Amino acid sequence: MKSKHLGDLFQRLPSLQILDEINYRLITIGWMLLTLAIITGVIWAESAWGSYWRWDPKEVWSLITWFIYATVLHVRLIAGWRGRRAALLSVVGFFAVLFTFFGVNLLLKGLHAFV
Repeated sequence: MKSKHLGDLFQRLPSLQILDEINYRLITIGWMLLTLAIITGVIWAESAWGSYWRWDPKEVWSLITWFIYATVLHVRLIAGWRGRRAALLSVVGFFAVLFTFFGVNLLLKGLHAFV
């Protein structure tokens, strides 16, 4: 991408290998934090509602997002995915995060919708 002469922005970025490593490390941290958030949410739901899981759209999409990022980490560690394939799967995960935060509240009804 840097060799396509797309302007100064791409010339200032680190190498694609470094960007890939940063992506991997940030996804690892984010996945661990999402895991912690889901676990603490389950514990809170049990005390508040008497049920660990109610299959609310926000809960389901949080789990889908968790599985997407678990897949990103899995294919990177086990299958050795790097570069473009890993980046595309990371983008899919990011869209899942956006949908979980915004789309579920705007499009779906459930316990976590505030509209």
